[in-house]
Amino acid sequence: MNNTRIAMLLTAGILTGCASYETDKTVQSIPVTTAAKSLGAPSTTLSYSTTIDNYKRELAERIATTNSVRVYAGRPQALLRSVVVVKYAIDSQGNLTHSEIMRSNRDDIAEAVALTSLKQAAPFPIPASHLLRRGRVELAETWLFNNDGRFQLRSIAEPQMDE
Repeated sequence: MNNTRIAMLLTAGILTGCASYETDKTVQSIPVTTAAKSLGAPSTTLSYSTTIDNYKRELAERIATTNSVRVYAGRPQALLRSVVVVKYAIDSQGNLTHSEIMRSNRDDIAEAVALTSLKQAAPFPIPASHLLRRGRVELAETWLFNNDGRFQLRSIAEPQMDE
């Protein structure tokens, strides 16, 4: 093992002993310590999400927070301007390694906003090792666009309005 990996594991172990765990719906992330960063670890956080669904919600919250001016509050309107589904992969260090449009109504602007908002939120919290498959976590997220071009992410959106 290289020094970076050892430092990260030691830091995670120490911080795990100090952390308090909440219910499954609550997601916790902790900053990587300065010592770990100085050894070359990525400038990101460690995720305590124990399931793929919780990790996906954690990433959705990060995307929404990073792109807050493009996100609308409240329930999505009944008839959406666009729905864009993006498939993406996060490596063991929290880096975005792949993203592609899986489904769309061919709204080029909405597609560009979805991909850009994903890239702007990177790097992401480091996933728990048991969530990794072939060294990465593969996820799909749905961007719900209102007529004004702002979006919500389905993982954390409220139910859509009735017509």
